[in-house]
Parts: sequence; structure tokens; C-alpha cells
Amino acid sequence: MSRILIIGAGGVGRVVTHKCAQLPEVFSDIWLASRTQSKCNQIATEIGGERVNTAQVDADNVPELVELIKRIQPVMVINVALPYQDLSIMDACLETGIHYLDTANYEPLDEAKFEYKWQWAYQDRFKDANLMALLGSGFDPGVTNVFIAYARKHHFDRIDTVDILDCNAGDHGYPFATNFNPEINIREVTANGRYYENGHWVETKPMEYSRVFDFPEIGPRKMFLLYHEEMESLTKNLPEIKRMRFWMTFGESYLKHLEVIQNLGLDGIEPVKFQGQQIVPLQFLKALLPDPASLGPRTKGKTNIGCIIKGEKDGKQVSRYIYNVSDHESCFKETNAQAVSYTTGVPAMIGAKMMLEDKWMQAGVWNMEQFDPDPFMEDLNSYGLPWKDVSCDIDVDKLPMT
Repeated sequence: MSRILIIGAGGVGRVVTHKCAQLPEVFSDIWLASRTQSKCNQIATEIGGERVNTAQVDADNVPELVELIKRIQPVMVINVALPYQDLSIMDACLETGIHYLDTANYEPLDEAKFEYKWQWAYQDRFKDANLMALLGSGFDPGVTNVFIAYARKHHFDRIDTVDILDCNAGDHGYPFATNFNPEINIREVTANGRYYENGHWVETKPMEYSRVFDFPEIGPRKMFLLYHEEMESLTKNLPEIKRMRFWMTFGESYLKHLEVIQNLGLDGIEPVKFQGQQIVPLQFLKALLPDPASLGPRTKGKTNIGCIIKGEKDGKQVSRYIYNVSDHESCFKETNAQAVSYTTGVPAMIGAKMMLEDKWMQAGVWNMEQFDPDPFMEDLNSYGLPWKDVSCDIDVDKLPMT
């Protein structure tokens, strides 16, 4: 029996639970827990039957997590709560002797910075406990890491450059809303950009560099250079890479609203005093914005996320473009969630499946590209995220800027 505990009942948690429930031969017993149990109950009702049990838990509270884990005795936790809670959940897994998986690396609550150092520091503790922690099993990070590992295995003797391209062309009808947790999204987008080149990180201003790319099944969209966490592990585990960049698209309405938010200081993460209380501006803004989990019924259009990879094979220059296109309405029809949640939740399920089937099972703390990509790539095709792998002569540096 493979009993699992999913922590987090937002859009991604909804998708993970739906997808795990579709595979009783792998996930025989499912528990879903969140700070707000009513959200878990709603998802369980959607799935129906007795496939999903629910519980209430504060994921910041290690003793409370430990008590829940000891009570239900799962073999692993799938963490789709907030990135601030990664370490407390990892601590609870170590204390109770169960495996761990997440979709995004740890972020300190009081600093707009995300990197793997805090979680990589758990390597010896997980190894000594004979437990596995799989980090970043979402889409980007996650599937993009596996795309690159797959390309390295099948197409290249050496990878020289990687450009990761993330396009969400969905329309939810609101003047401004974020497709995942607003606090995380805005912190990520307003931070300085960074890219990797010749062994060093080059820092850029937010939104300083842009290009227009013609995304398959979507069309031309303006994309901006950002820093994204998968680059940290990929450049560490594939040190041959000379340059790596991450690009994400944003619509004009999103950018205009974001500029106003910044000008008003509503993206601030330092508490301010208001009517005798301390409030964090960004957390207040989050309370005003639409819940990303509510966007599913409204969102139409597609996403396209992929990697342009260049390097050498048998002495010849090779360039590949590996990507997935997902449709918001199709994702909602299957899981009651839009494609941004779907493209994160499906890989979380597949990563857990890899672990439970012993295809990816090794004590320690690991990133996605450190395992054989082939079984994961096969499961992407089988469980809702089909991909294309094509020859590509696109030079991102020569793309138009407007």
C-alpha cells in the first residue's frame, strides 16, 4: 500500500489530488491536508467516492505536522504548500521517517530571495535517514530540468547554451490577477533578473531585456528575462553549460498594473503600521486579488513552456527545441483547474510515482535532472503533458525586441 499525504489545497494541490486519484494502483490511499480543511473537503467531493481523506494542518508548525504524519502514516509527503514552508515540512518528514517531494524551492518569508542552499543543506540528514527528498517536481522547475537531461542523453555530447521559454497566453478576463500565489508571483517578477554565462551570474534590472518569440500554437509574444530557480541546479549539475537564461511572457495589462503596484509600494514585504496593526503590503494585496484557484472556469487559451538547447554531437552543431503546449479549458475540464496549476500538478504526481515505483529512489536530496529522464518523459505523454522535440535553428539573441 502506498499511502501519501498531499499538503496544500490551492490550484496545484487540486490537480495533484485529482491526478493521484486516477492511479489507485500507485496511490492506494490519499490524504489531503491544508490550513483550511474546507478547501480539502471541496476537492475530495469533486473526486467523489472515498478516494480522498482530509485533515487540517498548519504547515509552519513542525509538531503539528509530525502529529498528523504519525496519525495517518503515509510513505511520503507531496508538498504543494507555500515555498516558505518547505523546511518545516522537510523537518517533519525527517522526524517521522517518510520521503519528501516539492515543486518550488525554499524562500524565506522576510526576504525576496529563493535558492536551493537551504534545502541542499539537508543532504546528509536525508541520506543518513535513508530517505529521499525530490526538489522542484513542477514544470519550471521540474519538467524543464528533465527536458534538458533528456536532450543531453539523446541529442548531445555537450550542451553549450539553454534558453527556457515560458508563455502563458491564457485570458481570465480580470484586469489583473496572478496564475499562482500572488505573493510568490510578484516577488519573483519584481526581483532583479540573472542569467548564467561562462561560470558567472550576470545580474540585470527587472524586465531589462526582452525578445519577441513566435510560440507554436500561440503566436508572437513578448518575453522578458528573469531569474528562475532551475538554473541554479542545472548549472551546478551540468557544469559544461556556457550560458543559461530564463524568459517569461507578460501581457501589457499585467505590466501596467505591476508598475502601479510597485509605485504605490504594494509589493513591499516589510511590515508597515496601519491603524495600530502591523501589515505586510504584499500580503494585503494578495487578499484583494482574485484567488488563483478560482481562475479555472474563466481562463481560455494556451500555455507553451519549453527549452531551446544548443550544443555538439559527434563533432557537429546541434539545436533542439523541446516543449509542451497545454490548453486551459481542457485542463479545467479534467481537474477543475487552469493550465498553470495543471502543468505544475501533473509533474508533482509523476515525480511521486517515479519514487514509489523505485524508478527514482535514492537516499538524499536531489534535483530532477539527476535521474534518468526517460521514464518521466514517457509519463508526461501518458498523463496529460505531451511534448514535442524538434530540430531548431532559432537564435534567441537575434529575435526582435518589440
